[in-house]
Amino acid sequence: MKIDMKQFLALIVAIVLLVPGFVNAAEKKGPDESQDDKGKIPSHVLNISKDNTYPNSTQDQVTLEPSELTRELIEASEVKIENPQLIKMLNETNLKPSPVAIGYRGMIYMGHWPLQYESEETSINWQYQKINQNQLNNLGGNETQKLNYNQEAEKHIKGGLTAKIEKTEDIKKMMLLEAQENTDLPLSFHTVFGKGTKKDNSYGIPPKKIGTLSAFAPAVNEKGKVTFGEVYIELKGSKKYLVVKNVTKQGIGAWIPIQDHISFNFNIQ
Repeated sequence: MKIDMKQFLALIVAIVLLVPGFVNAAEKKGPDESQDDKGKIPSHVLNISKDNTYPNSTQDQVTLEPSELTRELIEASEVKIENPQLIKMLNETNLKPSPVAIGYRGMIYMGHWPLQYESEETSINWQYQKINQNQLNNLGGNETQKLNYNQEAEKHIKGGLTAKIEKTEDIKKMMLLEAQENTDLPLSFHTVFGKGTKKDNSYGIPPKKIGTLSAFAPAVNEKGKVTFGEVYIELKGSKKYLVVKNVTKQGIGAWIPIQDHISFNFNIQ
């Protein structure tokens, strides 16, 4: 087949023009940078842990370590178990069947338990609840005035589960641990902003204007599924097993306030 020289040159030019486009496209590929980091705190959100007149508890949630027997039972279970309260009860359970108990069988019912929580979505509402508003009227002024944050009343912010569910406290603990791990933020289902709490940040109010500084308590919205099951300890001779029956899953959500952090919104009218 005979190739026309003009067609050949046109093909070469087309390839040269297309190659940079492929290179640029390849360079642009990568992780999506448009998504916000869940643990990243915006510039309008300030930490008041050193300024808060109400000393919130900063005690971290303790992850209970299973005993040797509990670890043995959990690892052999077909269903994952993470509930700290159930692990605590298993730690306190003393099982010492006789090594010569040949043919012995028994089932000990431990109750119906939430076994684990699996997170599906963790997001942050930086303006979860309004806690304060400061205002400065400079309508009659001739110079710029400064407005500062000053908490006018003690404010309690409480989170909670978004639906009724059994073993509420157990589930709240598991969701709190998961949300803390996902955000690396100080979380609590109850946080307080003390009266008289102040911050050095100031906002300028020009003459003939009114400035309003609104303060909000932020919170994490945690969503996922809880696995429930009936827990038994089965004894076969000298051996012990953890058996989980009638396993079910239920969707659940929770609002968990962020401790000692305030989101500010400043407006001039």
